[in-house]
Amino acid sequence: MIANEVALRLGFFLSTFVIIGLWEYIAPRRSLLLKKTSRWIINFSLIVLSAIATRIFIPFTVASLALFAEHNQIGVFNNLSLPYVVAVALSLLLMDLLIYAQHVVFHHNKLFWRLHKVHHIDHEIDVTTALRFHPLEIVLSAFIKGVAVLLLGVPILAVIAFEVLLNLTAMFNHGNIHLPSRLDKWLRMIIVTPDMHRVHHSTLGKETNCNFGFNLPWWDMLFKTYRDQPENGHLKMSIGLNEYRDPSTNGLLTLLTIPFKRNSIIRSDND
Repeated sequence: MIANEVALRLGFFLSTFVIIGLWEYIAPRRSLLLKKTSRWIINFSLIVLSAIATRIFIPFTVASLALFAEHNQIGVFNNLSLPYVVAVALSLLLMDLLIYAQHVVFHHNKLFWRLHKVHHIDHEIDVTTALRFHPLEIVLSAFIKGVAVLLLGVPILAVIAFEVLLNLTAMFNHGNIHLPSRLDKWLRMIIVTPDMHRVHHSTLGKETNCNFGFNLPWWDMLFKTYRDQPENGHLKMSIGLNEYRDPSTNGLLTLLTIPFKRNSIIRSDND
C-alpha cells in the first residue's frame, strides 16, 4: 500500500481538482473579480515549493512513520486489542480533531499566525486556495501529524485515507461552487461545505475566528466556534485580510517573506 501512496494521492488530487474546477466554471457561487490566471500561478507555485520544502526538511512520509510504529509496536492503537476497523475509524476521528485544534492554534498564536495568514491573504476563494499555504506551515503540519501518528499508533490505512480525505475536502470546501441551500443545510451536518468554510475567509475578525474545521463540522459545533452564515451574505462578503488589500501583497516573493516581517496582527473578533 505504501508503495502506491504517492500515485494514489496524486490520482485523487488531480481528479478532484478537475471536478471542482469544472463545477466552479459551470455553477459558481460568487463572481470572482480578480484575474484567475495570476492567482492560480501563485497558488500552484506555493504548493510546489511546499512539496520541495517537505522533502528537504522531513525526509520521511507520515505513512512510513505509521509503518514504523506498527512494526515496533509504538503508540496507543498498536498496544490495544481493538478490531482493525475500530482503530481506523477512531484514528480518522482523532486526526481530524488534531487538524481542527492545529487550525485554532495557528489563528491565535502570533508566531504561527505569521505563517497561516498567507492562506488568508487571498482576495478570492476557490479550489486553488486549498493549495495556498506557506511552505513552512506545510512542513510544520507534516511534523505535527507525524508525531501524532507515532503517539497514537495510527494504522497505515487510516493515515493514507486521512491524507486523501484532507486534500479532497479542502478542495471541496474552498471551491467557489453553488449548492442548493437545502442540500447545504443537510450536508454540513456531516461535512464542512463551501458556504460554511467561506465564512472563515471573511475580512471580519469575528467570522475569521470561526468554522475552523476542514472535514468534519462537529468540532466547531462542539467547541462553539461554529457560525452559520456571514453577516454580509455570501455574495457581498469581502474575502481576505483588510491589512493586505494592496495587490502587491499577493506576489509570490512577498507571500514567502511576509512571516518574517514585523507586522503580524492577530485577528480579533472585533476587527
